[in-house]
Amino acid sequence: MRRAAQAFVTAIAVAGTLFVGAGSAQAALTPSQLRTVTDQYLHSTSLSGFQTLRSQKPYGSQLDWSSDGCSNSPDNPFGFNLVRACYRHDFGYRNYKKQGRFTESNRLTIDNRFKTDMYTVCAGNWACNRFADAYYLAVRQFGG
Repeated sequence: MRRAAQAFVTAIAVAGTLFVGAGSAQAALTPSQLRTVTDQYLHSTSLSGFQTLRSQKPYGSQLDWSSDGCSNSPDNPFGFNLVRACYRHDFGYRNYKKQGRFTESNRLTIDNRFKTDMYTVCAGNWACNRFADAYYLAVRQFGG
């Protein structure tokens, strides 16, 4: 009787684990949903919220979360952590390209988000904003 009870409890535990695990899996997004999620992460989510998402990498099989930081520029000039803005900028470029939406108009929108994100990091610091301006101009000239 005791073994039967242990087997029953074990079976319930395994079934519960499978049920909970199945509920946490992410279903694949349709192309339309993928565009919507990409736009939400890029344009509607706060920079700190984006960093949280980036650490979790939702829809990792469909979204490109890779980044090279601020490419050939310093990630943290004079202690200003601009790399967080660079991560989202890379996310925008890579996923818009992957989704076939990387037009000049969309590139400008992504670059403008990059500038806004850098200004968020700078929090009004004049020197930091000037670095942000220089990074923005470089991206507008050489990005793509």
